[in-house]
Amino acid sequence: MAEKKEKTVLNPSVGADGGQPILCTDQSISEAAAKNKTSYEEMLRKLNRVTDPAYLPTISMSELYENVYQSRTPVIDGLLYPGTYLFAGSPKVGKSFFMAQLAYHVSTGTPLWDFPAHQGTVLYLALEDDHRRLQKRLYRMFGAEGTDNLYFAVFAKQLGDGLEEQLKKFLEEHLDTRLVIIDTLQKIRGEGGEKYSYSTDYEVISRLKKIADDSGICLLLVHHTRKQQADDKFDMISGTNGLLGSADGAFLLYKENRTSTAAILDVSGRDQQDQRLYLNRDKERLTWELEEVETEIWVEPPDPVLEAVAKVVSEESPEWQGTASGLIALTNLDMKPNTLTLRLNVNAGRFMSEYHIAYESSRTHAARRVKLALQPAVA
Repeated sequence: MAEKKEKTVLNPSVGADGGQPILCTDQSISEAAAKNKTSYEEMLRKLNRVTDPAYLPTISMSELYENVYQSRTPVIDGLLYPGTYLFAGSPKVGKSFFMAQLAYHVSTGTPLWDFPAHQGTVLYLALEDDHRRLQKRLYRMFGAEGTDNLYFAVFAKQLGDGLEEQLKKFLEEHLDTRLVIIDTLQKIRGEGGEKYSYSTDYEVISRLKKIADDSGICLLLVHHTRKQQADDKFDMISGTNGLLGSADGAFLLYKENRTSTAAILDVSGRDQQDQRLYLNRDKERLTWELEEVETEIWVEPPDPVLEAVAKVVSEESPEWQGTASGLIALTNLDMKPNTLTLRLNVNAGRFMSEYHIAYESSRTHAARRVKLALQPAVA
């Protein structure tokens, strides 16, 4: 019989107002009744606390370490991740061509330069184009090799007036969607979108960010830069700092010489290190080619604990369940059980991405249980 998981909310706290569950078989009826009353009162107290309008949801550091958070697969390794990003540049610098290139590579799963792309459906809202222009552009860039995973729309509703519902509907119908491109942000901002303020800019991105975060996709918003130069190139993004403040990151495409085919792509984000890529545009196909990467991607060094635990499962034996103590005995690791579970909890996402092993941790009345399951490699 499967062991029943302990529900923290329903357990009385350890201390003067309660205690650990008493498992003695000689417990008297009066003692059991008193214990049940205490448990009920504690549960009622916690429920009343949660429904209090002044209640502030909090989590302790210890509780945070108890949780397991799975990471999301990158869209393009080392370059583009799930979240909401701005892609800014001056008019006619080649942003839409870059968007078409990103969309095509993700929808086909082919590497973009030296960056591996993970295949998935792509939705491209090309709101400043029409079907004729898109057809001509795509054929020039990619020839006759089409893809059924790349969808275009040249018209969409505006934010707050049906756009959110349109995006959610598309995502429900295409569960493998990885990337949604909105070209441009200004086209979906609605009435008063030209009036910038930090709060309105922050709110616009926050509403779109909720869709991206809830669905685990990357939402890329094409935007313009202002003419004024700035010491920090990202300060050239049109609007207030509310845009970048709410977004997960930004890409900035610019040329030092307007008539040159060379350009610089600066990248900054929460889930990636800052990068600078030097690009050159192919005059015939109008695709962007990578010339040089100024900053090499930092790679996290191997973790001997993860390596040892990963050997517990294999294709012949793809699943293992047991206690942390049992896992230590199998791996000969010199560490305490709670230290091991903490290490695995924090690195669950890395465990999946590097070793393709799904890790779960749960607490029962008897002990903490660990489950390892080898997964097929994510495309």
